[in-house]
Amino acid sequence: MASYQPTELKKGVVVQIDGKPFRVTDYNQKVMGRGGSIVNVKLKNLIDGSVIPKTFKGQERVDSAEVSNQTVQYLYKDADNFYFMDPTSFEQFQLATDIVEEASKFLKEGESLTLQSFDGRIINVELPKNVYLEVTYSEDVVKGDTTSSVLKDATLETGAVVKVPAFIKVGDVISVDTTTGEYRERKKD
Repeated sequence: MASYQPTELKKGVVVQIDGKPFRVTDYNQKVMGRGGSIVNVKLKNLIDGSVIPKTFKGQERVDSAEVSNQTVQYLYKDADNFYFMDPTSFEQFQLATDIVEEASKFLKEGESLTLQSFDGRIINVELPKNVYLEVTYSEDVVKGDTTSSVLKDATLETGAVVKVPAFIKVGDVISVDTTTGEYRERKKD
């Protein structure tokens, strides 16, 4: 099994600790005297969703997790499940809401995304870094209050609510960062 030195851990890397897969969500390195270093990370358990802090010393090794990726197409959801299709075999399958979690805010029917599996079990829904979504509801701005520093709430076609600049209106298609949930830009025609 491949392994990492603590200084090779970066955000997004998936490691295995005590037989469980964890994703690095935060990374901080402290260089100590005589060339040694300490690495502090926050790790998200990809099975139960818990986040734990962990400290590694310079010469420790961390096992990489054997995670497989599968590209799928999102079809639709009902009260309990999200439905996907393998674009090569056309096989359809469902995932429970608790696995899809936060990704559900940015899932658009027909879009492609990646599912990550560990030991044959799907553990994570990996979205593209940015997605384009249409604004379905937004308050009108007060006339004269159109500075770009004024933010307002906008509801997107997936139901997610994000802060957007005042000039964004219903029908605009905007880019959203799926990691932070923040507005990036308005799509140009």
